[in-house]
Amino acid sequence: MGVMTLLVICSILVSSGFLLAFLWATRRGQYDDISTPSIRMLFEDRHVDESEPEHDVRHSSRRTKQ
Repeated sequence: MGVMTLLVICSILVSSGFLLAFLWATRRGQYDDISTPSIRMLFEDRHVDESEPEHDVRHSSRRTKQ
């Protein structure tokens, strides 16, 4: 019976810790923006100018002799 009491106390402590972390996150505005994260993957991170040729990474490390 002593083990059950210890487990109940530990589970109450852990669950209250998660509850406090959730309340802290909601008060800090963690969950304010609910629409942007769902569409963020649809946009590119950087803007690419189509008039410039793409840079080939394989040849960028090659040094030219002068």
